[in-house]
Amino acid sequence: MITLRHAEDRGHANFGWLNSYHTFSFGNYYDPQQMGFSHLRVINDDTVTPAAGFDTHGHKDMEIISLVLEGTIAHKDSAGNVKELPAGEYQLMSAGKGIYHSEFNASKTDMLKFLQIWIQPNQLGGQPGYQQKEFSQAQGFTTIITPDGRDGTLHIKQNMQLIQLILEDQQQATWQADNNRHYYVHLIEGELSLGDGITMRPGDGAKIKDVSEINFERLSEQRVKALLFDLV
Repeated sequence: MITLRHAEDRGHANFGWLNSYHTFSFGNYYDPQQMGFSHLRVINDDTVTPAAGFDTHGHKDMEIISLVLEGTIAHKDSAGNVKELPAGEYQLMSAGKGIYHSEFNASKTDMLKFLQIWIQPNQLGGQPGYQQKEFSQAQGFTTIITPDGRDGTLHIKQNMQLIQLILEDQQQATWQADNNRHYYVHLIEGELSLGDGITMRPGDGAKIKDVSEINFERLSEQRVKALLFDLV
């Protein structure tokens, strides 16, 4: 079963320096039908004006993933990490028993666009952690995050995987699914079909369950880039 979530149906907040679209309930946006999906709790599509950002604030017991789409994030946290996260790289911060951090647009002239994703962990407490890595932009599926960090992936405190899908020259791809697991697709670029007349455009999401495979088809000449969450 596939349930489509259109981009225009997301929550929206505009603070001037921050323009944000919320896939799930967040901040002042509340929808009891959109409280997350399995352990996926937040997908915020954020645009930040030059030199602005999120002042130092705290988190506890949350796995926080960031993917920069345009620009660069300047990151600083209470564990001593001072980093820059450029477009295309993935960041995974494990809040653990508690961490304070700030995220700013590193540019004084260019906009910053990034996805902020929260995963509820299956282990509470523990030391905070920070991981950052650039992954291949190869065609097809690239595994980004796993529970054990296998094969150079980022490791997360949850029984889930994050997979990047790119279709450029390649028209189609199929993910072999498990009927007992949940899947979520977030489309970043392009136009994508999931079959059965279901078409996705940028910002759309799809909740998927009770399937044995997921069929992806690029529908235009534009490259497709999407995130696939494999969840318990």
